[in-house]
Amino acid sequence: MKLLVTGGAGFIGSNFIRYYLAERPGDSILNLDKLTYAGNLENLSDIENHPGYRFVKGDICDAPLVAELFGAERPDVVVHFAAESHVDRSILSPSPAFETNLRGTFTLLEAARQYKTGRFVHISTDEVYGSLEDPLEADENFPLRPSSPYSAAKAGSDLLALSFHTTYKVPVMVTRASNNYGPFQFPEKLIPLLVTNAFEDQPLPIYGDGRQVRDWLFVEDHCAAIAAVVAGGREGEIYNVGGNFSCENLHVAREILRLTGKPESLLKTVADRPGHDRRYALSSVKIQRELGWSPRVDFSTGLARTIEWYRSHRSWVSRVKGGDYRQYYQQHYRDREQTLSRL
Repeated sequence: MKLLVTGGAGFIGSNFIRYYLAERPGDSILNLDKLTYAGNLENLSDIENHPGYRFVKGDICDAPLVAELFGAERPDVVVHFAAESHVDRSILSPSPAFETNLRGTFTLLEAARQYKTGRFVHISTDEVYGSLEDPLEADENFPLRPSSPYSAAKAGSDLLALSFHTTYKVPVMVTRASNNYGPFQFPEKLIPLLVTNAFEDQPLPIYGDGRQVRDWLFVEDHCAAIAAVVAGGREGEIYNVGGNFSCENLHVAREILRLTGKPESLLKTVADRPGHDRRYALSSVKIQRELGWSPRVDFSTGLARTIEWYRSHRSWVSRVKGGDYRQYYQQHYRDREQTLSRL
């Protein structure tokens, strides 16, 4: 099969490309990525010469380019990762989230409709369900209650994709995953931010009281779930993908300090994010029942593997923590030092 993967130079996309080509070496992947701040071809340097892999730099909002690629390549499957995916950035500047996540998705769906693509897997997030009271878990029929510009844009793109199935019979499937972690994650997200700061003996910034609850999914498990949907998912369906491990952000931070041998005095609170969701929780019963997928990497093992990866890739961390990242970090944390306090 021929796959068109969008956003394949990002965290989850690059892990998926590597995973999929290892599992299906006879298939081919065209990676379309704009290479924004979080897109990094270094993430795929080990497979850049793979005979089944090719990269094209481009914007999913560029309709002529997208149409040209679909017409020339005629992909059997589209796996659509490309998105503005960080909540804080969407709060600072909402426009890019809606441009990429809605207009970009529309552009791809139109091309898939025109060229009769065999499958279109749209990668989404548990954040579209909003904050849930304990002990609720969101299944695929749970109401959508997004709280941030990012999650609202993703909810809109989910509905747009599903509407193309209902109206035009485009073979769309939507996956909604919980918080991913693992190698190659850009260090603005919680786990790589805390891990890399711990290595540098820098403060570990914790929003509010740190009691926000998240479900954690190791990225390789997520990749296996997406591959299962590519192979056997039902058209027009949504599949939740959860890690079956929920805990408070403060627990994650303390585990990172324990595993890196750093003192808890590095924990610092910062002013909470506006509209911060308190608790996410997913039910993954459907994908387990229909496709036989379940997470294999428990959180303790996955976190230890992740920390070791960042420990052994210090040069990668140093390179990606330059430029735009430093500007973002100053705006969010160091310029808010008056809000810092010891936990």
